[in-house]
Amino acid sequence: MILKTKITWLIYVALGLTSLTAQDLHITRLHYDGGGDWYANPSSLPNLIHFISTETNIRVAPEEYRVKITDTDLYNHPYLYMTGHGNVNFSKEAVYKFRDYLTSGGFLHADDNYGMDDSFRREMKQIFPKKEWVELPHDHPIFSSYFSIANGLPKIHKHNEKAPQALALFHHGRIVVLYTYESDLGDGWEDLEVHKDGEQKHRAALEMGTNILIYAFTH
Repeated sequence: MILKTKITWLIYVALGLTSLTAQDLHITRLHYDGGGDWYANPSSLPNLIHFISTETNIRVAPEEYRVKITDTDLYNHPYLYMTGHGNVNFSKEAVYKFRDYLTSGGFLHADDNYGMDDSFRREMKQIFPKKEWVELPHDHPIFSSYFSIANGLPKIHKHNEKAPQALALFHHGRIVVLYTYESDLGDGWEDLEVHKDGEQKHRAALEMGTNILIYAFTH
């Protein structure tokens, strides 16, 4: 189902008809175990979806989907997004299924929301023990898949005041996991009054989110 959806999307792109049905192109929030607030930033995905719908010619489902790794319909969701401030834990069953999902065409965007970094890296090491994170350079296609973002991943919040990094895990040359670290795109997507980051950062975060979605569905 994952590969079928992506192939259909690529055909539409090739024909200039970038408008799949809602069930084909949608954003799904990952409901993970461990106690972390997987539901953080409630206005973030609705705002990203609205931005994509109004600022591009892409049709996307109007509401976010939600799924657990162990749900039977996991493979109907090609694009997963996860965030949170707390602990992440994958069961043995989830580790096996998540590995299969990602190597079968699925894509995970994990967004560091300050607090999940240690546990997220630990759990991803269970899924891919031999893979190492690769930092994407500023000229990587993910930064120009729709909007041109010259300086790479935008910095939305200070956190530990480190430079933001777009980190990736690859499988057979394809990005299967993108980890936006020290950026906090989700906070940038939220309603302006929530974090008061300003319109410029808000738009920069939304443009980056759009690029990630389009890249994921076309690679």
